[in-house]
Amino acid sequence: MSIIESLLLALALCVDSLVVSTTSAFRSKMTFRRGMLMALVFGFCQGFFPLLGALLGIAFKGPLEAVDHWVAFFLLLVVGGKMIVDVVRNKPDEEQMDLSKTGVLFLLGVATSIDAFVVGIGLGMGSGFADVMFTVSVIGLTTFVVSLLGWFLGSRRIPVPERTATVIAGLVLIGLGVYTLIEHLGQ
Repeated sequence: MSIIESLLLALALCVDSLVVSTTSAFRSKMTFRRGMLMALVFGFCQGFFPLLGALLGIAFKGPLEAVDHWVAFFLLLVVGGKMIVDVVRNKPDEEQMDLSKTGVLFLLGVATSIDAFVVGIGLGMGSGFADVMFTVSVIGLTTFVVSLLGWFLGSRRIPVPERTATVIAGLVLIGLGVYTLIEHLGQ
């Protein structure tokens, strides 16, 4: 996966982290220190979960090698499609949580990283270990920076267009899935 593909994947996956960090800082008087901790937790989870998924994908790569491109396409299509469907259904915001507790930050980090785990499975099936490590590093670092940006925007009371960002992220994931399929079928 190229740096551009890795960065697009990272940006698409971290949209929910941006929205949660912006909303959290907007609703509370979150200090920079707390915002930094939230960004670190989100970056760690968003990098760790696709790594776990990729390890699972690598483990099943041999038996599924003939269809790995279809699996990656399907997983990206499902995750991207779900993001778009959630926007169309106007899924309501979850109840506000007490962000002063570190455990709550980890729960939010896990909740925003489930899609990254699923994408990681396809990543592991279609890439070597070095490519996986590079991509998950890009995902983790990008999520950290974007979450810190979210804290900054939220603490300054600048809203993020959640619905638009989520639809764009979903379309990017679907586009990456289609690109993966076309690239493999063209070989």
